[in-house]
Amino acid sequence: MTTFIDLLRHGKTENSQRYCGSTNHPLTPLGWTQMWNATDKKPPQWQQIITSPLGRCAHFAQALEQRYAIPVTQDARLQEIHFGGWENQSAADLMQIDADALSRFWQNPIRYPPPDAEHLLDFEIRVLAAWHHIIQQFNDQKILLITHSGVIRIIICHIQQHPIERLLEFEVPHAGMKHVCIDPAKHPQAMLISDPRT
Repeated sequence: MTTFIDLLRHGKTENSQRYCGSTNHPLTPLGWTQMWNATDKKPPQWQQIITSPLGRCAHFAQALEQRYAIPVTQDARLQEIHFGGWENQSAADLMQIDADALSRFWQNPIRYPPPDAEHLLDFEIRVLAAWHHIIQQFNDQKILLITHSGVIRIIICHIQQHPIERLLEFEVPHAGMKHVCIDPAKHPQAMLISDPRT
């Protein structure tokens, strides 16, 4: 029995150059276009859509549900990491405020998290709890998971057994989709089978 899970990052928001984190920014018109372009290339085969409850993900999931009659569920564990004192700050802003802190975070986000932020290891625990639950609940189905770049990076690190502190090495563009195949008979771990550029 094979399970296919497509990981789709939300499109652009008005604050895409900032650490949006758990702040509920909506998609821009361009962001909506990016999402439709990512999902309209062929008739969707998904049997279930699972989404972060934040509007930049959930509103598009609801639009897909209306267009294709695919059921949608929200899972708060798929929200982006909370950046604490860096919420809604851009890297350029933070370079002016505390360039050393930002550089340390980029080098090792486990050891040097943003002030008052959700710790990366706690973020990993909640994301992987959702991931394993989805795999178990929707075994042998085709799933679309609409979420955030941090969540997708956590899942890729888990699949590829990549050090979690180096998650920023993975590129996850706006409205980018990654395909995961899970076949326990052939692969002990989920396998990232393709990484199309969208």
